[in-house]
Amino acid sequence: MKVNIVLSTYNGARFLAEQLESIQKQTFTDWQLLIRDDGSTDTTPKIISEFVASDPRIRFINEHDRQNVGVIKNFFTLVKYDVADYYFFSDQDDVWLPDKLATMLAEAVKHDLSQPLMVYMDLSVVDQDLIVTQSSMIRSQSHHANTTLLAELTENTVTGGVAMINHALAEKWLDTNDIIMHDWYLALLATATGKLVYIDTPGELYRQHDNNVLGARTLKKRFQKWLNPLAAIGKYWWLIKTSQKQAALLLAESDLAEADRELIETYVGLLDQGLIQRIKLLKRYQFKKNKGFHTAVFRTLIVTKLGYRKK
Repeated sequence: MKVNIVLSTYNGARFLAEQLESIQKQTFTDWQLLIRDDGSTDTTPKIISEFVASDPRIRFINEHDRQNVGVIKNFFTLVKYDVADYYFFSDQDDVWLPDKLATMLAEAVKHDLSQPLMVYMDLSVVDQDLIVTQSSMIRSQSHHANTTLLAELTENTVTGGVAMINHALAEKWLDTNDIIMHDWYLALLATATGKLVYIDTPGELYRQHDNNVLGARTLKKRFQKWLNPLAAIGKYWWLIKTSQKQAALLLAESDLAEADRELIETYVGLLDQGLIQRIKLLKRYQFKKNKGFHTAVFRTLIVTKLGYRKK
């Protein structure tokens, strides 16, 4: 069994060493860590090189050509760089709990290796000093974990840092265009062509700090968003339209079940329908978000097209 851990870095010097050490402390030890730096201007490359020199399991794949390509293309390059049975995604600023790899692999081996699979875990949200602020990000942010295509079309509950895919799923990842984020798109692929499996226990300490590219939703972030309702509605529309574009990529899959293809086509074309038909389709397919409030906003916007701009 070959296990690749893929880590994308960008100006992560502040917390990177602690994350690398947490990977080295995993109870499952037979892994290879591939790191691609996305053009850091701090001491991130130096830290990586130091770990490479002391641990033969760690490889710096672009030490001499650190072109900035963005996080999605960075992870795509890492996954395609070397073939493995399983690929674990890692962020640069979190801390993995010691049994993370072992727990996820124990679940993964229960499934047919030839079928696309993604496994993911919960996270404990912590501040920059690793003090727990939310013991379960899934419960506090999303209410419940998604494992179905219907749910993942409109809302993602998979965080890359606690996600693993097998090679059968990795082979289906062919491009990075029109993808919101790699973890969401791969979760969609898994639900449409294979399995998405959730393990209801934290796999890492998900560190929140000033330089997070993405992060957990906090009360402060929610409050700030709704101080400007027009901006909030604009963000909702952006998410709806980009999730439709992302879902449309699945239609290129030749092995989609007929019912799943119909579901995807309906979601992708939902806004092209007349008012009455939009209401009927929302009722028939039960498109929604994970929490009641967000479902109400989502469905209201779909029905009324309030603030909708096609382009």
